[in-house]
Amino acid sequence: MNTVILSSTFLLTLLLAVGLFFFIRASVKDRTQQVKLIAQEPEESLVIRLQQYFDQRAYQVAAVDAATHQVTFQGFVRPSWLLAIFLTTLAAVGILCLSLVLSFLYPKLTSVFLALVLLAPAAGVFYWKKAGRSEQVSLKVEAIPTPDTVTQSLLTVTAHRDELRELQQALNLKPSSESSTSH
Repeated sequence: MNTVILSSTFLLTLLLAVGLFFFIRASVKDRTQQVKLIAQEPEESLVIRLQQYFDQRAYQVAAVDAATHQVTFQGFVRPSWLLAIFLTTLAAVGILCLSLVLSFLYPKLTSVFLALVLLAPAAGVFYWKKAGRSEQVSLKVEAIPTPDTVTQSLLTVTAHRDELRELQQALNLKPSSESSTSH
């Protein structure tokens, strides 16, 4: 095969392997955000609903600061079997592609390059060990004074973005006009 074709194929495959490495590493990245949400109910009833919601999701109260009306919940987030298998499969395919290109460049080492596919489960193990961790959710509930008779509460939540999405859907909370921030 032409050396130019092999070299360019090797370069592209190497770039894809680097992208795969960063994709696997990003699977365990912390994605904590802070958002402000508005509830159409008084502060007291919202706090009770929040407590019930986090109890159902196996979170426990870790700290309470009565002076600032802030509560911190803590729970363990389990890793996903499906994502671990997916990452292992992606790693196996990526290593296999790189091995095939390398075996064209160095035919005598083909069996060694193909044996590198046995390293693919390391991606799933990496994800499994790093993704299973303790997560904290910090809440601050404040009453919003309104001229109407409608009572509203402002909820400031710091949590993982997936947890924020679930909370917003489960309790039918609307985003505040203030922007969210990432940590």
